[in-house]
Amino acid sequence: MIAIRPSQERGYAEHGWLKSYHSFSFAEYYDPEHMGFGPLRVINDDWIAPAMGFGTHPHQNMEIITYVLEGAIAHKDSMGNGSTIRPGNVQYMSAGTGVRHSEFNPANTEHTRLLQIWIQPDQLGGEPLYGEKEFSREEKQGRLRLVVSGDGAESSIRIRQDARLYVGLFDAGQRAEMTLDKNRLSYVHIARGELTVNGQSLKEGDALMLAAEEKLVLEQGNQAEVLVFDLPH
Repeated sequence: MIAIRPSQERGYAEHGWLKSYHSFSFAEYYDPEHMGFGPLRVINDDWIAPAMGFGTHPHQNMEIITYVLEGAIAHKDSMGNGSTIRPGNVQYMSAGTGVRHSEFNPANTEHTRLLQIWIQPDQLGGEPLYGEKEFSREEKQGRLRLVVSGDGAESSIRIRQDARLYVGLFDAGQRAEMTLDKNRLSYVHIARGELTVNGQSLKEGDALMLAAEEKLVLEQGNQAEVLVFDLPH
């Protein structure tokens, strides 16, 4: 099964200081056909105005991944962590039994654009966790770099779910293939640019959902930045 989730069909919210595109049902956007994909529950493409952001708020029982595309995001949480995440960094927070945090754009003139990703954990509860890691452009150029996994393979960030997140940058004649497990799900999100995936031409904001497929082929990229999720049912 291969199905396209077009960019223009995503939910959209405009809050003045924030505009956000929702790949799955979130807040006031509700679509019973798109409540999630396996344990992948949220992909929000957030554009945050200068010197604005999310005040302190709680989370519980969710694996939260922040992937910055432009600008920076300043993070503080109730575990005592505080850092500024920039493009190339992947941030992880396991809310576990409960955590509070804030996220702000520290720039006075530039917007911040990020993908906020929520994955349901394989078990509820547990002590809240935090982690971040930088992955260079060279690691992602023309290939898929594993950045998040359930076992910490290939120096990836370890999360509480049997899920993997790969990130790649593709341009010109660059091409990559990945063997898929037919018993798992794959979700491909085009963060920027254009890319052909398994013969489907995709542009920024588009996604491809795959089930019972044996191979993933990425090619014909045009300044493409892509996120590939390997997920259990």
